[in-house]
Amino acid sequence: MKYVLVTGGVVSGLGKGVTASSIGVLLKACGLRVTTIKIDPYLNTDAGTMSPFEHGEVFVLDDGGEVDLDLGNYERFLDIKLTRDNNITTGKIYQSVLNKERRGDYLGKTVQVVPHITDEIQDWIERVAMNPVDGKEGPPDVCVIELGGTIGDIESMPFIEALGQFSYRVGPGNFCLVHVSLVPVLNVVGEQKTKPTQHSVRGLRGLGLQPDILACRSTEPLEENVKAKLSQFCHVPISSIVNLHDVTNIWHIPLLLRDQRAHEAILKVLDLQHVGKPKLAEWTERASKFDKLKATVKIAMVGKYTGLSDSYLSVLKALLHASVAMERKLVVEWVPSFDLEDSAVKETPEAHKRAWKLLKGADGILVPGGFGDRGVEGKILAAKYARENNVPYLGICLGMQIAVIDFARSIMKLRGANSTEFDPDTTTPCVIFMPEGSKTHMGATMRLGSRRTYFHVTKCKSAKLYGNAGFIAERHRHRYEVNPEMVPEFEKAGLSFVGKDESGRRMEIIELPSHKFFIGAQFHPEFKSRPGKPSPLFLGLIAAASGQLDTLLQRSSHIVNMNSTPRCLNGTIVPTKALYSKGHAKKPLDSLVNGYFTNGNVIHT
Repeated sequence: MKYVLVTGGVVSGLGKGVTASSIGVLLKACGLRVTTIKIDPYLNTDAGTMSPFEHGEVFVLDDGGEVDLDLGNYERFLDIKLTRDNNITTGKIYQSVLNKERRGDYLGKTVQVVPHITDEIQDWIERVAMNPVDGKEGPPDVCVIELGGTIGDIESMPFIEALGQFSYRVGPGNFCLVHVSLVPVLNVVGEQKTKPTQHSVRGLRGLGLQPDILACRSTEPLEENVKAKLSQFCHVPISSIVNLHDVTNIWHIPLLLRDQRAHEAILKVLDLQHVGKPKLAEWTERASKFDKLKATVKIAMVGKYTGLSDSYLSVLKALLHASVAMERKLVVEWVPSFDLEDSAVKETPEAHKRAWKLLKGADGILVPGGFGDRGVEGKILAAKYARENNVPYLGICLGMQIAVIDFARSIMKLRGANSTEFDPDTTTPCVIFMPEGSKTHMGATMRLGSRRTYFHVTKCKSAKLYGNAGFIAERHRHRYEVNPEMVPEFEKAGLSFVGKDESGRRMEIIELPSHKFFIGAQFHPEFKSRPGKPSPLFLGLIAAASGQLDTLLQRSSHIVNMNSTPRCLNGTIVPTKALYSKGHAKKPLDSLVNGYFTNGNVIHT
């Protein structure tokens, strides 16, 4: 097993996740099998209870793991399926060590950060790195590890120490360190400054790690004299300094690395110089296709976390994948849901007027998932507007539930209809708390992970978009569901529940048959969207918003859908007892710029 560690310095938000993903793409294009691990130094056990404003979206895996959004980048770029163990947190490590201490595994020993915490980190990495994530048997060839945060963070210290020990454990030729740093340009001076990177590398070396490759982020390509200076002061060959400057779309990053022969530098350090050259024709075509898009499609994103685009990162990516497939340039209009509410007329009249103008000017409306009652009435109004004006609508999770609430209030004249999440005492609970959920513990107590949805209406738009499959497997994350007792009333009034779970009592997909495109899904289709394989429901939304739905449905109905085959979860541990080549004996194991536009501005993530 070979390991590539990606660290970051100077500031956060440089794009370590995209860099790690792109390195994985490059190595995969060389014919190697690649897996990934993300290390998050925070004390939370997982990302499930964290606010999107704090840490961006919570990405959900097939096995129900609630993980950092960077694992979404890995899955999208590499087209792999990860498990919850591919996201290491300080909370998980300490929890594992403390459980062992309580069992008596360390009986007679004083449990300390070194060696017990550092050994646990190393053992975890080795164990998870051996798990296949690409659907094939046998362990991968390379594991790309991303260390969250920046060098010098207090909470990262145990991981830095563990990774330093780990580089010695696996031995020369099996470990490559890529350090991502910033080369800024001060407006006053107008020249590229190397000092921040110099200090960052000095700090890294002071902690016992020497970078093999420098990945320098900058707005413009690095000048040759700047590279020479970095090489001299950071002790890294010029050939091992790559520049990640701003590009027109994120799919150019693997191509940028290839053009600078980053793969050759990495493979040399890993003693893998016998592998083939990277084949990136599909990536080249995709990046070029995006740059040539002219016709736009405008989607109104109605939510309450609109101040931070990372809160809806997977939704934005899924929209982007679909829009490129339908040959449209995506324009996202952020609409704060609370600005649509009647109360905003008096409190924030200008914001209210602007929100409705954006909503009415959109070609399609999307209401993503969310929690809590803030802005919910605005989301209900957005669904109502889409329904009454025949505007293409896609509701995800909560977006489906609020569409049901609107239907109950507007069509069925049930004025008090609501969800018990927002009004526990409602007399018409059309959305209720799931009986198996917990009201006392928040972490990992939702209905999570990959679940099957069976189509009960074969001629519906959703079934056609999924290639007329009998069932599909999509990822879920919710505590509330449509009240099954009210389903007959809804269907009698004209709302069609076209997809249900295996029991037939849990509603998964709704449609309005008479509408151009009005679909709600209890699951999160965005989590399985890929650049080359867009989510069918997102494709449908973009197609309907751009006048191409009929053509797409005719095409989709002839596609054999792969989701109809049973899904296998990753996570089978593949044991290994061999020594590393050139390595040291080890103990047995115990166990960038995106291409969418928003309100006229490019989003940088």
